[in-house]
Amino acid sequence: MSDTVFFLPKGPFYLEKLISNSKKNIEGSGDLKKIKIFDVKTLEKATSKDLSFFNSVQYRPFASHTKASACITTDSLKDYLPKNCLKIIVQNVLFTTAQISKKFYPEADLDYPDQSIREVKKISSKYPSVTFGKNIFIGKKVKIGSKSIIGSNTVIEHDVQIGKNCLIGSNVTIKNTIIGNNVVIQDGCKIGVKGFGFIPIKDNNFRFPHIGRVILKDNVELGANCTIDRGSIGDTAIGENTFLDNQVHMAHNVKIGKNCMIAGQVGFAGSSTIGNNVSIGGQAGVSGHLKIGNNVKIGGGSGVVKNIPDNTTVMGYPAVPLKKFLKKNKNNE
Repeated sequence: MSDTVFFLPKGPFYLEKLISNSKKNIEGSGDLKKIKIFDVKTLEKATSKDLSFFNSVQYRPFASHTKASACITTDSLKDYLPKNCLKIIVQNVLFTTAQISKKFYPEADLDYPDQSIREVKKISSKYPSVTFGKNIFIGKKVKIGSKSIIGSNTVIEHDVQIGKNCLIGSNVTIKNTIIGNNVVIQDGCKIGVKGFGFIPIKDNNFRFPHIGRVILKDNVELGANCTIDRGSIGDTAIGENTFLDNQVHMAHNVKIGKNCMIAGQVGFAGSSTIGNNVSIGGQAGVSGHLKIGNNVKIGGGSGVVKNIPDNTTVMGYPAVPLKKFLKKNKNNE
């Protein structure tokens, strides 16, 4: 599978033009009229041609090693960035990043229908070893591996990649996604759709363009009616051999590791990271920007609002170590 990009940026733009909407404090050397910016990327993926953003101390390890030419950040975080990185000091990092991202990707903040899709009966000769149901639509440059099965009424949009021996159910929508081998996606799943990315500005919410992808590694299984949002600037990802039950929701930029078992109606808020061998009971919720360690067990109906270290079992709302939960409930009897 190639490293496909689903959204191509406009530009390049000179840095001065990108930050011209409002006055900002700039720290570092360089002529803003001569510095060309080719894209907006995460701290860890940015190159010397890119702009990045840094809005939380928890991303300090990535910030200190970023190769970004310039970075949008706050006065309290600027010193974690490399000296050769131009610092754009702002009050609201995410709002400024959204404004600039929209210049590069003016249409990515809405999910416009893929105009290239065609009914599969007209192009099935391109996929001689794939089994198709009825009323299937596929966009341009879609790749589907041998012995895969695609169910009826399914839409696969442009440039999506699907590996070998995959089973895609009926009434599934897949866009902005790269899928490995032996993946099962049950009926009704919506994968790669735009996430809930808004910056609240007075009476007018400002949409954050979502230009990332969904990555499903080998042997992943998604139950019926799961929704997996694509990343905002980075990717949303699920590791090998992880199984999701029905009606699980993953927000943008969530990353789940290998060999995890997620029961029905679990919800993950944006940018949380889940380790390997994690088990989560039904109807649990994980707040945004959290780190859940390896070998963690989360009881059903729990509300996780803090990071959880490796090898921990938690339960309750807010979720606490199991012994503490049991003791508290015993005392309340």
